[in-house]
Amino acid sequence: MKQQMATTWWLTGLPGAGKTTLAQALAAALRDCGEPACVIDGDELRTGLCNDLAFDEASRAENARRAARLAQLLNANAIHAIVAMVSPATQAREAAYAVIGVGRCKEIHINTPLEVCEKRDPKGLYARARANQLTQMTGVQAGYECPTTPALRIDTSQTEIRVAVQQLLLA
Repeated sequence: MKQQMATTWWLTGLPGAGKTTLAQALAAALRDCGEPACVIDGDELRTGLCNDLAFDEASRAENARRAARLAQLLNANAIHAIVAMVSPATQAREAAYAVIGVGRCKEIHINTPLEVCEKRDPKGLYARARANQLTQMTGVQAGYECPTTPALRIDTSQTEIRVAVQQLLLA
């Protein structure tokens, strides 16, 4: 698969939906085709570049803006970017896509159901939020605005990773 220009796939969805797993698999598939790719993981950003941000609406928007700027820089240098980030607000996502360039950015909604995400709970976040040990948890105390017209919707509880990667490559 040969891309005409570096692309950004923006994977948005609830915590535990499978964004990072899918992003890593997509990056591996791109690299297997000789295409340079970089995963921009929301959790990793929060431990470094964005460790000064909280989880209020303004901080979440700034987190998305920084990820978008990084994706734009990678794309400008002929490197595909795969952003794996909850990014719960439509307005913040739209602003991010404007930074990247709408023609380069593909919005991908990882729409795995909340109950599946809670059962997976890889970091114990849902359990902590349900026990009131964590506030502003997307899907529990904080809302998530589903994309209305994404390039693709993938439910990782219904679609195998290898199939999802093929869908992403064709999106």
